[in-house]
Amino acid sequence: MSNRRIASIWFPRLAAEHMLRADPQLSGSPFAVIHEVQNAQTLFSLSSDASKAGLSTGMGLTDARTLCPDLITRPNRPHRLSLFMAGLRRWAGKYSPWVSYDDPAGLFLDVTGCAHLFGGEEGLLEHISEDCITFRLSHRLGLADTPGAAWAMARYAGRPISAMRSGDAVDQEARATRSRSAKRKIWDKGTIPIDTSKTPRIVPPNRNRQALAPLPVEALRLDPTASDALQKLGILTIGDMSAMPRGSLARRIGLAPVKRLDQALGAEPEPISPAKPETAFATRLSLPEPIGLYDDLVAGVERLLPPLCLKLKKMDLGIRKLRLTLFRADGSQEAMELGLARPSWDEARIHPLILLKLKDADAGYGVDMMRLEAFQTEPLASYQHTGHVEAAAQANHRNTPAGNAEFDTLLSRFSARIGLEAMTRLAPAESHIPEKTATVNSAVYSPPVEDWPKPQLKRPLILFPPEILKVINPGKPPSTFKWRRRIFDSLSAVGPERIAPEWWLDDPAWRSGSRDYWRITTKSGEKLWLFEALGDPFAQNWFVHGDFG
Repeated sequence: MSNRRIASIWFPRLAAEHMLRADPQLSGSPFAVIHEVQNAQTLFSLSSDASKAGLSTGMGLTDARTLCPDLITRPNRPHRLSLFMAGLRRWAGKYSPWVSYDDPAGLFLDVTGCAHLFGGEEGLLEHISEDCITFRLSHRLGLADTPGAAWAMARYAGRPISAMRSGDAVDQEARATRSRSAKRKIWDKGTIPIDTSKTPRIVPPNRNRQALAPLPVEALRLDPTASDALQKLGILTIGDMSAMPRGSLARRIGLAPVKRLDQALGAEPEPISPAKPETAFATRLSLPEPIGLYDDLVAGVERLLPPLCLKLKKMDLGIRKLRLTLFRADGSQEAMELGLARPSWDEARIHPLILLKLKDADAGYGVDMMRLEAFQTEPLASYQHTGHVEAAAQANHRNTPAGNAEFDTLLSRFSARIGLEAMTRLAPAESHIPEKTATVNSAVYSPPVEDWPKPQLKRPLILFPPEILKVINPGKPPSTFKWRRRIFDSLSAVGPERIAPEWWLDDPAWRSGSRDYWRITTKSGEKLWLFEALGDPFAQNWFVHGDFG
């Protein structure tokens, strides 16, 4: 038998308690985290007060507010929750070097050979429980020889099995009982309160089969379809399932449930692969005395930047986004971020950008620590300056002004002031609709377009959403009209140019049908682009769409 010992930590109220930690003012009232399932808002995670009010996960938000009018809700934030779980994984590393995720709200720890450092297995789980109480997190613990057994003990040990069952079973064959079976899906609807008692569920070595036998089949981490299939066959517990012949069981319900059973009992290996630690590209400078002068901050940056660039150069990575954090003596901090138009580890290009940000830094009562972090990097191939003549010429060309090196430096300087997202460039698109002939892309993440297709017909320099004009003297086009509180008289007109909508798309702006466009020159000198909407002859159908400048 295996000598492995696996611990499972389950946080049944993780999402709700994570938000309560961030905003303590929400505590003391029923609180729930909601998410959308098939366009319906349902309860995703509940606080203990919300459970005491009779609410349950999976319940619709409207029904929940009927039962608990004082319910406070917040939308689910999966990204923030994943970052919080990453922090819990790092915390669990104090108990075992092998830590992995088992689901969005739980951890696996391979504690083989670690328990004696904490006074035995019970002492180990007591230390984990004390930390979780300090974190203000509800939790359940399980420890066994296999991950599957530990998972089952953490989530299902101590629960009444009658409350975990739904659907037809052998003891539900009576007609009256069968008609009421759908009303007793207690576990599926989440109406069973979560047992968050701190009593550890420890399975002695080589006793997985005896410990798991009374637990329901859901404790094997089965999908709902497999659980329902087993219940219809009268297999209600893991003991019932383990007593069945494997061949006939696999033919009836598939191989996946049988594999889960073997993994829980230790007949099939289930390795724990720890999450790869995140590589941090950062340098830090701790100061013996706080500093506050601009020149001193610049000197600190000059000590932090070279080793960071050297590390990235050795790994063929370029900095895309950089963060400089100043830790003040009063405990506060200030972070400054900047982005680069082209990934680079060139200190000469990055240093001036940091100085642009550093001029606006507030040192407060002094800075006693500085940290420079490249929190977004990209692979950067080294330029080959020797070898084939043509390859060397192309590499040299990239660093010349004609190779956009200086232009990228200019974009980086702009981004230090206005941000990377504020700089855009247009790219041609295949469409005959005027406003769809170009797409807006980020100037930093998209290459410039060298061969822009020339339009067959003249297009306005400025294109804006269609604006209604008031016709004074009718005609095609109108000889006199009012637009933007001014009256215009037509001097000359060129057209019409008929443009039809894209019939394969439902564009709200083109539901008026085809348009006849005219290039109008007014007596006051304006050159406008007018069109007549042909779809509804009884509606206002003359608009201004652009200005030729």
